[in-house]
Amino acid sequence: MRRILPLIVLFLAAVPSLGATDTVYGAGVHLDETLKISTLLADPDRYVGQKVRVEGTVTGVCSMKGCWMELQESPQAKVRIKVDDGVMVFPLSAKGKTGYAEGVVEAIPMTRDSYVAWLKHEAEERGQAFDPSTVGDGPYWILQIRGTGAKIVDR
Repeated sequence: MRRILPLIVLFLAAVPSLGATDTVYGAGVHLDETLKISTLLADPDRYVGQKVRVEGTVTGVCSMKGCWMELQESPQAKVRIKVDDGVMVFPLSAKGKTGYAEGVVEAIPMTRDSYVAWLKHEAEERGQAFDPSTVGDGPYWILQIRGTGAKIVDR
């Protein structure tokens, strides 16, 4: 019985981690404080150029090269994590899982034509239709996080 007890204790200590795996991408996620996506979107100018950590449900992944993923805190609060092609490759299987990401907040100004082209490309990646007439008046810009690291939690 004395030999079995340590094995039972080891097993019970491992049970909470059964079925839970974390996959780390790039440099990983190391900042202690998580910035809410809604807070970022409420005052993006405050965070442009800063390194931040965000958390949310993965709602989109680039189906072509895995070069971006979208994290959602709520239906109104989403942000794209963008990396250079091949630096990190986010898998399509990440959709629906919890994601954490770190990187520098970017605001990319665009002309109307380049913004329409970007929206068209984004719709193609998602397999959705796009109508350029739905694009309103400017200014046109994209807010994203230039990712340095990420973690996908599979629970």
